[in-house]
Amino acid sequence: MSMDKKVALITGCSSGGLGAALAIALHKAGYRVIATARNTSKLEETRLSGIEDLQLDVLSATSISACVKNLEALTGRLDLLINNAGAGYNMPLVDVDIEEARKLYELNVFSLMSVTRAFLPLLLESKDAKVANNISISAYVGLPFIGMYSSSKAAANMMTETMRLELAPFGVRVIALMTGSVQSNFFKNLPSTSAEAQPQLPEDSIYRVVPGGLKMMTDPEPLIMNGATDAHVWAGQVVEDLLKVSPPHQIWKGANVNAARIGCHFPVGMFDRQVKQTGRLDELELAIKKAK
Repeated sequence: MSMDKKVALITGCSSGGLGAALAIALHKAGYRVIATARNTSKLEETRLSGIEDLQLDVLSATSISACVKNLEALTGRLDLLINNAGAGYNMPLVDVDIEEARKLYELNVFSLMSVTRAFLPLLLESKDAKVANNISISAYVGLPFIGMYSSSKAAANMMTETMRLELAPFGVRVIALMTGSVQSNFFKNLPSTSAEAQPQLPEDSIYRVVPGGLKMMTDPEPLIMNGATDAHVWAGQVVEDLLKVSPPHQIWKGANVNAARIGCHFPVGMFDRQVKQTGRLDELELAIKKAK
């Protein structure tokens, strides 16, 4: 394999996810791509495309260190690091399990720092070093019952912006992927929607006034993913921007990104009616009134 090819390493590349789609798009663009996952048996999609892979658990310091050493031995270089691994959590904020919330922040926020720091020595040797953090338009758009996820993405977004400024003097470009609604296996991996643990509000939850629970929490996919962009279409668009000589600081791709960008410039509360309808909070309000 040519040593002249630029090398990209992507976290969270399990089949059916956004990381796998990014890996395939970069591979087609001519990069030597290293797909990673905590469980490498889930890398079938990238392997079928002829993409190399390494094991990487972004929550394990030992695993991160081993992956850096393995990458050095395998390629001797790194030009693009994409921090894609992440997870969601659906639950009203007052009912959130704090330990689950801490785990979410470890993955969605702190792993970006630990992984980037570990691979930075290799990136500093590149003449075209880039770090791309997969954020979400949820960092800007607060929807009911995904507040913990949204807050983690907002933290990751601010951290990415700060990292962009701090690493710029060293020639490392840092880019935020402001991802909209994209078709993937994301919702199948949510703690509150897994087959092992059916959605359950706490017994004393104030939201149990709605028979059958809250639609937005128990089955968010039809509501949020309506009209979602195909993952491979999204990945192709993202890679096109990433590979520009001067890529944008933020790459907004996926369904609903324009609405999110525009909404940021309007007064707080202007879209409450639409948000309440999306989260079925209007039904909740009616149920509370009837209960009284």
